[in-house]
Amino acid sequence: MEVYKLALFYLVPELKYHKPKTLQEALELMNELENAKPIAGGTDLIIDLKTGRIKLKNLVDISEIRELKKIELLEDEIVIGASTTLQELIENKSLKNMVPALIEAIENMGSWQIRNVATIGGNICNASPAADTAPPLMILNSKLKVKSIDGERIIPIEKFFHGPRQTDLKSNEILTEIIIPKRSCEMGMKFLKLGRRRAHTLSIVAVAVAVKMEDEIIRDIRISLNSVAPTPIRAYKTERELINSNINEIEDKIKILNEEIKPISDIRASAEYRREMSIRLTIDAIKLAFENWRMRK
Repeated sequence: MEVYKLALFYLVPELKYHKPKTLQEALELMNELENAKPIAGGTDLIIDLKTGRIKLKNLVDISEIRELKKIELLEDEIVIGASTTLQELIENKSLKNMVPALIEAIENMGSWQIRNVATIGGNICNASPAADTAPPLMILNSKLKVKSIDGERIIPIEKFFHGPRQTDLKSNEILTEIIIPKRSCEMGMKFLKLGRRRAHTLSIVAVAVAVKMEDEIIRDIRISLNSVAPTPIRAYKTERELINSNINEIEDKIKILNEEIKPISDIRASAEYRREMSIRLTIDAIKLAFENWRMRK
């Protein structure tokens, strides 16, 4: 194992950098070290260190641990290692067919250079209310596997986020896998995002939808949004309202979504604009997911 002292520009106090070679070694370090965080791509964490948003004494580099860099298509589930880069996910042809909403979300996340470094686990653990991987993972009923020296836990992704930049992770735990049930892939899906630019931007609102239809009747639907609450959310009440509805009825029934979102005004948009666009974007996403469902059939 290599240990270095690292100073990241003048804004960041000196801290210790550890590069374990195995997951077990990383877990031992996370258990032993004071005020430590794992780092893989570091595209969010390094900025937080520079700005002083967080203060650490130790970084544990997990970027080259083989167990955390994988895409496995098993019989009943898809398993993605937490240190898999966003670009590696985009380039996987099977994922494009099976989880298109997730790939659509990732394709608009930063430049090619950023996606080659940034990891899916990092985007989740950063716990931004605007995290773009969260809505598609939520509509896929994804689960997260976290490990510590004491064992492992499986956490439904909708229970992982506690607030802005707050998660269910304990101080000695590492997110190791994202698990997607394959049965969740058997739906029409769509991800839509509204930002201040066409790409490479934080979302004002983003929505992911998955549907199953019978003729033009919604038999199953899942809706998730970001940037409209302290955490990414599943719109369970809206989903229940839309079940067994005709596709032509959604514009009247979708207004119930206003009861589930809690947008704020910030530099990107007003709360009122977010409410309006949440409704509009969700309607569009449902209709496009319906078209994708018909194409699958």
